[in-house]
Amino acid sequence: MANLITVIRLFVLFGTVGLLYTRQPLAVACVVVLVYLIIASDALDGIVARRRGRADEFGAVFDIAGDRVVEMTFWVVFAHLGIIPVWIPLAMITRGFMIDAMRSLGLKEGKTAFGKNSMMRSPITQWLTGSRFMRAFYGVAKVLAFGFLTGLFGARLPHTNAFLAPYDTAVGRAVTWFFVYSAVILSLVRGLPVVYDSWDNLTGKAARADPRPRTPQGSLIQEHAPTANAPGEASGD
Repeated sequence: MANLITVIRLFVLFGTVGLLYTRQPLAVACVVVLVYLIIASDALDGIVARRRGRADEFGAVFDIAGDRVVEMTFWVVFAHLGIIPVWIPLAMITRGFMIDAMRSLGLKEGKTAFGKNSMMRSPITQWLTGSRFMRAFYGVAKVLAFGFLTGLFGARLPHTNAFLAPYDTAVGRAVTWFFVYSAVILSLVRGLPVVYDSWDNLTGKAARADPRPRTPQGSLIQEHAPTANAPGEASGD
């Protein structure tokens, strides 16, 4: 059920992008609401997985992948529409690929991104990427950034409506860019400790120091699968 929610969220995402490109003020006003629903639904799959006791490794990875698709789609679309500079999606895509690659190395060692068997080693990493405060702060900044960018795009359309017009005022623009840059900076800063914690995996030290048996490809042979975090717990990234 939790994975189905992620799939539904992606279908809603692409429908939302389609509405955005109609460039009709009423449709764009609906997109503002849909953006908030799409981001908020990220927490729903985690709640469902935990209540049903269906938290597993695949669900956690699939949830992170779904989050990546949602975030990168919005950053790219807003750059294509000329609302944000192109360096923002380039920076976010690069950061996403690099961090996910490093986490895949951790998964190879039997570590998950979050949860009891997390690859996080340093307290700063645990606070920046795993604490409820930072995950909530980043999530709020992200959803408001996307929502306000949608509103700003709609406010600049010909014959815009009263719902969208305030987004293109001095206050509206200031709030929009505050949340945009907050989301970008938080994302980049929260990625740095992951690089630090993955350094042994990147250099091969972790594999050389671990006496446990491995496959010819270097993957750890596990007798029992690691306990993964529930979908939604990783979404703070």
